[in-house]
Parts: sequence; structure tokens; C-alpha cells
Amino acid sequence: MMLALEQVRVSIAGVVVLRDVSFALEAGSTVALVGRNGAGKTTTVRTIMGFTAAAGRILFDGADLARTPPHERPGLGIGYAPEDRRLFSAFSVEENLLLPARVGGLGPAETKRRLERAYGVLPEMAELRARPAGSVSGGQGKMVALARALILGTKLVLLDEPFQGLAPVLAQRYAEALRRLRSQDRDITLLITESNPKLLAAISERTLTIERGEVAPGASGPALPRADPPILSR
Repeated sequence: MMLALEQVRVSIAGVVVLRDVSFALEAGSTVALVGRNGAGKTTTVRTIMGFTAAAGRILFDGADLARTPPHERPGLGIGYAPEDRRLFSAFSVEENLLLPARVGGLGPAETKRRLERAYGVLPEMAELRARPAGSVSGGQGKMVALARALILGTKLVLLDEPFQGLAPVLAQRYAEALRRLRSQDRDITLLITESNPKLLAAISERTLTIERGEVAPGASGPALPRADPPILSR
């Protein structure tokens, strides 16, 4: 298994947010984590990244992530695109993409290779590379965040509510980018959170349903039908 959560429990300010969450992702799978707002989706991905204290175990490639500080987890091959994008507005789009490579200590050749990979998945970002990140639209910002996650996310990419607030045309383009990523890299694992399961019907292979901090029993199997062509609308 690429990723496994075992009885993960999280409390924030004395409030229980995750209750014994357990699930596993196989390498090369695309999995949706769906639930209402406040169900625990964002806390789950933030916990995988190490941003919240948790009980239980999180295994990545068979190793316990508790031994890896949060700032070192991207170096394991984990990419993360948060719901709010968190771009540096004064930096160009390309500078935002290059930042993880510099922090991760990638050499020039490897940095170039990964940047080309990101542009291959998201050609629109190559066209916007020189623009200040603060000048792109909200939907384009989501795509910048995805491209940035791909710089270090060579094994696992966590996408938190990527379709939230996107107009249908941008949602379609984002979905197309995910399909390009999957076609170009069969081994990468994707975990995508979303409130509306219909938006992931044509993308995900499995669905996990989370409600009040608990993953529903039996949610480890397929739950969403695949559709062709996809219908992405709010």
C-alpha cells in the first residue's frame, strides 16, 4: 500500500475532529474522499501532511510518517494543494512552482525535468509562467497550486477541494489536467477531497465517505460510477 491510515484520531481545541479513521490507498489509485463541509476532509489531508497532532498511525510506503517532520514529508514524494491555494502573490507563477524545488534541494536538471512535467500536465501554466500569481483568477490559482504540488509530488498528491468555486469550464479543464496526469504517470496516487461526489464521478476509481470525522463502513470499495464524457457542473 502507498498510504495507510490506522485508527487516526485528531482533536482540535478539545473537539474531536477525526474518530479512528482507517483506510488504505494502493499505488497508482485515484481515490475520492467525500463528505459535507466540516466532516473532516481537510483535517484528514492536513494530518497526512503533519500539520495537526494525531493519535494512531499513518504509513507511507510502509514507513511510519510519525518519524518524518512535516517539512520533510514533501521530500518523500508527497505533493499537497490546499483548498485556499496559498500562493505568493508577488512571485510569478513559475517562481511559485520553483519554490518547492528550491526548498527540497533539487538540482537544476531535476528541477527542469519536474517543471516540464508540471507544464505537460497543465499547459496553461506555461503560458502564464511570467505573470504575478496575484493576478491570476481564482480558478487559475487552483491550477497553479496543482502544478506546484506536482513539483515534489512524485508518489502521492493530495488535492483538497480542488473544484470548489470553479466555474464549469474551469472545472472541466482541471479534470482534463488530472486525466493527463493519470495517463502520463500510472504509478502516482491521488487523494482528492470534495463535498459534491458527482464532480469526481469520472475521475475517481474509489470513494471514501467521511461523516462527522468517521469514514463510513465499507467505504474502501468502489462507490462512484465512472462516466464518459464527464459532466462537471455546480
